Amino acid sequence: MTQVAEPRSGSAETAAEPTARVGHWIAGRRVSGTSGRSGPVYDPATGRLAREVDFASVEEVDAAVRAAVEAFPGWRATSLSKRTDILFRIRNLVHDNRERIAAFLTAEHGKVPSDALGEVARGLENLEFACGVPHLLKGGFSEQVSSGIDVYQIRQPLGVVAGITPFNFPAMVPMWMFANAIACGNCFVLKPSEKDPSASIYLGELLHEAGVPDGVFNVVQGDKVAVDRILEHPDISAVSFVGSTPIARYIYETGTRHGKRVQALGGAKNHMVVLPDADIDMAADAAVSAAYGSAGERCMAISVVVAVGDVADPLVAAIESRLPKVKVGPGSDPSAEMGPLVTREHRDKVAGYLDKGREQGADVVADGREHEVSKESEGFFLGPSLIDRVTPDMDSYRNEIFGPILEVMRVGTYDDAVKLVNESPYGNGTAIFTRDGGAARQFQFEVQAGMVGINVPIPVPVAYYSFGGWKNSLFGDIHMYGPEGINFYTRAKVVTARWPDPGTSKVDLGFPRTR
Repeated sequence: MTQVAEPRSGSAETAAEPTARVGHWIAGRRVSGTSGRSGPVYDPATGRLAREVDFASVEEVDAAVRAAVEAFPGWRATSLSKRTDILFRIRNLVHDNRERIAAFLTAEHGKVPSDALGEVARGLENLEFACGVPHLLKGGFSEQVSSGIDVYQIRQPLGVVAGITPFNFPAMVPMWMFANAIACGNCFVLKPSEKDPSASIYLGELLHEAGVPDGVFNVVQGDKVAVDRILEHPDISAVSFVGSTPIARYIYETGTRHGKRVQALGGAKNHMVVLPDADIDMAADAAVSAAYGSAGERCMAISVVVAVGDVADPLVAAIESRLPKVKVGPGSDPSAEMGPLVTREHRDKVAGYLDKGREQGADVVADGREHEVSKESEGFFLGPSLIDRVTPDMDSYRNEIFGPILEVMRVGTYDDAVKLVNESPYGNGTAIFTRDGGAARQFQFEVQAGMVGINVPIPVPVAYYSFGGWKNSLFGDIHMYGPEGINFYTRAKVVTARWPDPGTSKVDLGFPRTR
């Protein structure tokens, strides 16, 4: 049986130092890759190669799963009070080392420090929610459902579960997953993005220091080889995923075909509807904040402003006037508000939508390639870009851009705006800006999206609700983190019990009755 470890001291600081190569975290220690395959990790602000990351072989994934399988009986048997104690330690270590974690995000993703710290803070919310697991796992009890018979329900862990996480939130999304998973008594295997892998290893060090037993939390770096092995492995019971819609569909179909429980969160095209009565300055501030934060590399970023009626011209002018004031630069610049994109290839793909939009009849109001940082730096920068008079048939609208390009679509009425949102194949998040409470209530009632903001541009739920969209933004039935996350990582067991006087026992071949 696995023993619960006591807190360690001094390990996190040394683990945080950058290394020339990023390996795996298996059974409570760093493990160098043996596959002979690796990939580059860049500093997006300079364009220079920062380090290499090992790509796991099938055998290395198997080793991580084997460590988790061996750790599961002991971790499952660990008392809720002891698990909670460890979760509080994890929370405190992540909080105390949040600047170090944020530095990894800046170095490999390109986020400016304020944005990176914000990511860690939202991840911490999920750790804090998981600290309440004794309450979250409480079942129900019905006494005397029939003479001398009681019925109760308990929730039990699945076993070994896995998470496959995206490059845009290399710390927060893993915390969305593993916090609830291990709180419920599961063991966890993480496959982070190969573009920014270092934060995952540091999280492994912090969990180790907090007293998480070896094998309860593991990290395998890699590409499709690792992903496919996770989806096929017979000892993995469930898989959580966040990424693009095509890959989410693949993850869901492949995982469920191999008998796994799967939640796969896909892409988005989030609309912000602005009604004619809205406060123009408030709406413009919100649009700029929600479109260009984290260089637009957020699945909840506002990518389309839907301007209703005569609000369009003043709103576009207000947004355009704010763009020169957005400070674009590397994370080393304390005044920078927006950093680079994650890779050169992604930056070039995003920028290509500006040319395509112009070719297809849209007005390119602001071209981020003309920004001085974009022109002068070797980093993967693209300044804030704005495209007006976009129509539903344009490539920029039909695809998830995932970069700092905000599109404006003009419609005549509220009904036209709702129709536009509801006809989108995505249904992640949406928002409405208005002073009319009746219109806002009607919008929340009829709009087809999983998360809705009313004068809030990015309605990411707090940790005690759950995150997830509709339509092609979610494959599976259960949303992520929060109460639904607890349900995803557990299964219900109903127990019917009787403790009668043995003298009253008799044979009864009839169907069990309650009355």
